[in-house]
Amino acid sequence: MGEFWPVPDVLTYLAGSWRVERSVRDLASGDEGEFSGTTVFGRLDDDGLLHEESGTFVWRGVGRPAERTLRFLPGATPGTADVRFADGRPFHDLDLTSGRHIADHPCSADLYRGEFTVLDEGHWRTVWRVRGPAKDLVLTTDYAREG
Repeated sequence: MGEFWPVPDVLTYLAGSWRVERSVRDLASGDEGEFSGTTVFGRLDDDGLLHEESGTFVWRGVGRPAERTLRFLPGATPGTADVRFADGRPFHDLDLTSGRHIADHPCSADLYRGEFTVLDEGHWRTVWRVRGPAKDLVLTTDYAREG
């Protein structure tokens, strides 16, 4: 068996509740932060999933509530997803049929490159590398299925 776990249908795989642990490293300043919380992928009317993340983000020793909402819609190919921000703007595509996916998202002058890997039926990880004139970050998120 390879190091990645293939997922025939990303929306079926993600549906439900996940514990989330994220580390954030600013490679320019050396600062580090962490997020701890929950992501729930709930069903939408259009066969997609509503991704609702909430928890606490600690940066430079200060904790504050943090949340974000994304929409995971059926992708162009069966088993894939079209990930969008809450307001409908495109974010990235997601195809985990091989258990691994790379996605790019340009944001103003910055480039976000995400690597998605599925470890098994209850664990997956994202690593976003953000580079640009004002940013040099690595965000690593581990997801563990609840229940």
